[in-house]
Amino acid sequence: MPLDTQATDHPPRVHTDGDRRRLEFCPGMIQSEMLLSRPDHLLLRYARAMMCFTLFVPRPRHILMVGLGGGSLLKFCHRYLPAARITVLELRADVIALREQFMVPPDDARLRIIETDAVSYIRRHPGSADVLLLDGFDDSGLPPALGSARFYADCLRALVPGGVLVANLFNYDPHYAAMLARLMLTFRGQVCHFDGIAGNNRIIFAARHEASQPGRAVRTVALVRWRALFGLGFLNRLLPGWQLWRLRRRRQ
Repeated sequence: MPLDTQATDHPPRVHTDGDRRRLEFCPGMIQSEMLLSRPDHLLLRYARAMMCFTLFVPRPRHILMVGLGGGSLLKFCHRYLPAARITVLELRADVIALREQFMVPPDDARLRIIETDAVSYIRRHPGSADVLLLDGFDDSGLPPALGSARFYADCLRALVPGGVLVANLFNYDPHYAAMLARLMLTFRGQVCHFDGIAGNNRIIFAARHEASQPGRAVRTVALVRWRALFGLGFLNRLLPGWQLWRLRRRRQ
C-alpha cells in the first residue's frame, strides 16, 4: 500500500488457476490467495497467524485493517466475528476495484472499505479500535511510513485500553530490528511473536496497557513470551490452527 500519490509501476494482477485465485503486484509476489469454492477460507499461513489476535481480544467490537489485498482477513472476520465492525483502509483504488473478483462482501452496517491514506486516518481516530491489523504492502514491500516511530505511536493511541496491534513484517527486511525496537518502546515491552508459524513473515502482537491492571491482551503477551523462554514455543506454533477451529466451531 504506497503512501504517496505517484502511480505504481506494477498494477495489481489477478490470476485464476482452477479453484484458486490470487492477487499479485509483481510476478510471483503473492499479495492474497483464495479458493473460489471457499472464499472466506484462509489459505496463506501468515493470514492464519494474524487471526491469533482473537487470543488477545476474543470478541472485538471494532477491527481496523490497513491494507485490503484480496480481502482474506476481512472475509474471515466478517463471517466468524459477527459482532465486530470492520473498517479497512486502502489507498489504491485499483485494488478496491477488484473486491467483487475476490468475493468481498459489500459495505454495510458492519463493514466499510475506505480509500484513504492509513497514516493520516489513524492519526485522526484515537481510541477507535479494539484490534489494529497492519498488512499494508506495495510492490516494493512495506512502506517506510508504516514502520516509523510516529506511526506506531499513532497506532497506540488508536487502540482502546486492552486492545492489540498485529503487524505483519518480513524477518529478512533490513529494517526489521529497528521496527521491532520501535514497537517495544512504544508499547512498553508488551510485545510478542510466535516463531515458525508463518515462514518469512513475522507476525508481531503488541498490547496496549489498561489503566488499572493487566487485562487479557497483556496477560497473553506474558504467556506467549514465557512459553518461548522455557522452551515451549512449539505450543505457540499450534495456536493458529487451534484458534481458527475454535472460531469456526463457535459459529456453527
